[in-house]
Amino acid sequence: YVALAEALSAAGCTVLTPAQGRSVDITTRFGLRTYNLDYVRGVALVREPGAGRAGGEPGAHTHSPLPVRTALAAAAEGGGPLPELVIGDHGWVCGAGQLGFEAIGPADTDDPALFVGEAEGSVSVAVPLDDAVRSEYYRPLTRYVLNRACLSR
Repeated sequence: YVALAEALSAAGCTVLTPAQGRSVDITTRFGLRTYNLDYVRGVALVREPGAGRAGGEPGAHTHSPLPVRTALAAAAEGGGPLPELVIGDHGWVCGAGQLGFEAIGPADTDDPALFVGEAEGSVSVAVPLDDAVRSEYYRPLTRYVLNRACLSR
């Protein structure tokens, strides 16, 4: 996601970061969990309260649409620009697409949500992949997407 955000920014697109630090309550199979919306190099994620950035801690894994809806609501309330494109996975893409935003994202091959969203017309593009592999294995796919979008450096 960082490579996509950086390429879009370098091409003159504004990468939005609304609602940074805002709390989001998400009901999980373990009960209600509170997360904080954060951004790293233009990429949104949620963190458990108290989780810092030290050591490059990853964000918490969630399929909930609530974080992206919180960010989009904050952007609308702030009177600033709204995104012309939302890139994400799981509930983030589906949540944005259901609100009428252009939304694309990688779709884990064992999670049908993005494929269903694409079939229903709320997700513009679902890119099938296995999200259980090391991040460096995505580099060829990232290069391909950037080349197809004429965003490669």
